[in-house]
Amino acid sequence: MVRLDRVSVSLGGRHVVEDVSADLSGGVIGLIGPNGAGKSTLVRAVAGLIPSDGAILIEGTPVAALPPRERARRIAYLPQGQSVHWPLTVERLVALGRLPHLAPFARPGAGDAAAIERALTRTELLDLRDRPIDELSGGERARALLARALAVEAPLLLADEPLAALDPAHQIEVMALLRAEAARGATVIAVLHDLTIAARWCDRLLLIDQGRLVADGAPRVVLTADRIGSVYGVSAFVGEAEGQPLIVPLAHH
Repeated sequence: MVRLDRVSVSLGGRHVVEDVSADLSGGVIGLIGPNGAGKSTLVRAVAGLIPSDGAILIEGTPVAALPPRERARRIAYLPQGQSVHWPLTVERLVALGRLPHLAPFARPGAGDAAAIERALTRTELLDLRDRPIDELSGGERARALLARALAVEAPLLLADEPLAALDPAHQIEVMALLRAEAARGATVIAVLHDLTIAARWCDRLLLIDQGRLVADGAPRVVLTADRIGSVYGVSAFVGEAEGQPLIVPLAHH
């Protein structure tokens, strides 16, 4: 569904992403790597928000060639951070996810209302639907922004650090939601920092280091102790707990 062919991005005269190629279709795909590796920049390029060299194709169409409304219907984007600059209620915020599906000046219909209700239900925000977004905790605000992205019901969901500000229970719930989106048929690309979570919940990992793709494959193939050491500069325990992958950084080299 998403083809990256030698994608490169330069920002401020500096090469941030260099020659990344991959075919991404279905499942939960984790983008991992050290801070400043280029993960968020690559996601923004896939979303069509910044210019890039090479080719980014969404279902065979260059992302830059998609009209903005069509691109917004095909790609749901959850950016990094939880800034909201208007005191919207949670429900009004989530409803913004339906704008790409509406004609200019049209009111949301029954299908839009159902999509909003599904997003609120899945993110456990029904009891907060009438609360102003600026009165929520950081974790609640993060779930509301995820609900807005889910309300789009796009075939491609890009989530940049969706677990920031979330406690462990809600981190698990968000990853379960992303897996449910993939089960619905969407391709989910998420920038993640917790390697155990990435190994447990992702079907595939792309490891980025200094702007380059250094590993691509199943979590158990990508996340070896040697590779973690060479990329992150730490020694790590790589094993299992209750049948689930467990990765614990131990010491900085």
